Amino acid sequence: MYAELRDTATELAGVLWREHTVYRERGGGVVIRGEHVGRWISLAPTGGKDQARLRAGRLLDGGTTAPARSETVVDLSQGTTELAAICRRLLADVTAAETRPVAAGSGRPARAARPPRSAKPARESRARRERPARHTGLGSWMVLVCLVGVVGLWAYSVFGGRGF
Repeated sequence: MYAELRDTATELAGVLWREHTVYRERGGGVVIRGEHVGRWISLAPTGGKDQARLRAGRLLDGGTTAPARSETVVDLSQGTTELAAICRRLLADVTAAETRPVAAGSGRPARAARPPRSAKPARESRARRERPARHTGLGSWMVLVCLVGVVGLWAYSVFGGRGF
């Protein structure tokens, strides 16, 4: 399967980009890198006869590959021109995703800007509200009295009322 993918990828790379690099990836697939356009395409086996998973993404600064932005399953029995058309569509999806604003460091599209806040003051959170000074509550006193009682009973059973 690798030889078939390699041949298909080589033909496809020649149609898509004049400058390209074709190499094998860890999972047994083939990657086509277009350094001059900052994009990559991956062909990987799917387990089906004459089928491959086609993924596309962009190249980051430094030459590392970003996660795939777009993917589909293709039939390898299609001609090279049909596969090239599918690749161009995936690359267009990658470009469209790249033109959307991206949140800093996340690689995901940024959320739309919030509308301005209303004029009324925001409520303070519970943690920021001033609380009245706390005093030891009745429940805490009851726990302390019971604890002293248990220690007293233990001392009485150990020393038997003989004194300390």
